[in-house]
Parts: sequence; structure tokens; C-alpha cells
Amino acid sequence: MKAADARVLLTGASGGIGAASARRLLEAGASVMLAGRSPARLAAQARALVRELGVERHRVEWYAADLARVSSIDPLVQVAAQWHCNVVVHGAGMPAFGRLESFDATAIAQVLQLNLFTPMLLTQALLPHLRQQREARAIFVGSVLGRLGLPGFSVYSAGKFGLRGFAESLRRELADTPVRVQYLGPRSTRTEFNSEAVQRYNQATKTAMDDAGVVAGALVQLLESGAPERFLGFPEKFAVRLNGMAPGLLDGAFAPHRRSLPPPQSPAPITLDDFEAKLPASADAHSLQNGQL
Repeated sequence: MKAADARVLLTGASGGIGAASARRLLEAGASVMLAGRSPARLAAQARALVRELGVERHRVEWYAADLARVSSIDPLVQVAAQWHCNVVVHGAGMPAFGRLESFDATAIAQVLQLNLFTPMLLTQALLPHLRQQREARAIFVGSVLGRLGLPGFSVYSAGKFGLRGFAESLRRELADTPVRVQYLGPRSTRTEFNSEAVQRYNQATKTAMDDAGVVAGALVQLLESGAPERFLGFPEKFAVRLNGMAPGLLDGAFAPHRRSLPPPQSPAPITLDDFEAKLPASADAHSLQNGQL
């Protein structure tokens, strides 16, 4: 699929990778519906993209919904279908870093809800529409940590491993349909998604990081290539392959990562409100008319 033929529903559109992806997709000729929690932020983002890139206004729409709430999914799907979406990019997610003892049940549930359960439900709900398209894509923005488990990321990797497995299975399930399923696995990326603790961990373990624009460029390339999956960075790509063949061989390589973890803390829930505390509160859903510039 050429980017110019893509009408992309992009979740997590206002985040670091999401914002870079929206820009790169528009530059490549795609039309984009920005989806996120904050109507004020989405509207400002859409106006800025039109102004800075000089694209036609009808190529940038927005829709505000809290995807952590299952009730938000069907209204979003209805609007996306009316907009003739033929690509969904699952970019929404939330971080989780620390020793397993530091998480309580609520925190773990929230991470798995947004990082795994929500993309599954959104894909399921949108699938009847995507099947009717001449060509369609479901792209999951996961992580290298969806194939390579690191100390400190047990909860996060649980969701991303599940997401990659879901994408792989669904890709094979839909092989005789117009819908192609793809998985993008970035390595650590310089965005506000990473807490100060993660940044210290990356410095201590000499973990390389990419700019969000690198990930966005890879997303467009993946869309146009039709490849089933792509992982970013070296030695991460090599480690992913080796881990798939003989995971036990890598166990000892992560001793520095284990030693760099912060000490266990009393469990404290990680909430979406904590992560997006600076964003204005949003209603559960807004009509497409509210998303027009």
C-alpha cells in the first residue's frame, strides 16, 4: 500500500512516537485521524500539522476518546468507518518499569488493559469494516521488549509479548483477506514515555535510544513494504533473533541490567491520569464534526 492511499486511524496520536508518526504519514501523502484523550491537545495538534505542513484540511481529522474505557471503542470505530479508514495504527500505550514487587494488581491490570486488551478489542471491532476495503492494514506499535525480556520490564513485556503474539496469529488468520497485519518493534526512544528512572537505567546499561522520528520513518516504511514485522536498532535486532532461537544463552548478558534496577518499593498504581496529568480532561467521545478544524 502506498502511503498516499492510506487513511490512517492513529491512536496515541499526541504522544512522542504518535506525534512524529502523524507528521511523517502526512508528509508521505496519507490522511490521518488523530485519536487520543484530550480534545484540546488533538485540535491544536491538527491545526499545527495543517499550518506547518501545508496539507489540505480534510486530510487531518481528530477524535477524542479514552481508550482505557471499553465503552469508547465502538463510537471510535463508527467514526473511523464513516471516515473510510483503511489503516489502523495502534500507538496508544502506557509505561511500566520497576521490579515486579513494586506493582500492585491495579497497576498491572491498567498496563495490560491499554497495551494489550484495548488493541485487541479495537481491531476486533474495526475488522468488519477493514475486510470490506480493497487493501487494509492493522499495524501494532509494540517494542523490542515484545520479543526480548529485560529485567525491570516484566509487566511491560507481558503486554508487548502478548501484542506481538496476537499480531502474528491474526496475520495468519487473515492471510486470505485484504487485511495485512504488521508489528513494529522500536527500541528505547527519546520521548516523555520514559521516566527519569528509565533514563537512569538506560544510561547505566548503555542502552542506545532512537529519536521518535526514526520510529515514525520506520512505520511509514513498514506500511508501504507490507512486511510482517520489523525491529529497530543494533544490537537489538540481533538479540531478538538470538533470543528467539536460544533464549537461555542471553540470560547472563543482562546481569548489569539487573544490578541497575532501583530497589523494590511499596506497590503504587500507575494510572493514565499520572501519565497524562498535564493534559486537559476529555469526554468519553466526540463526534467527527467536533474533530474538524
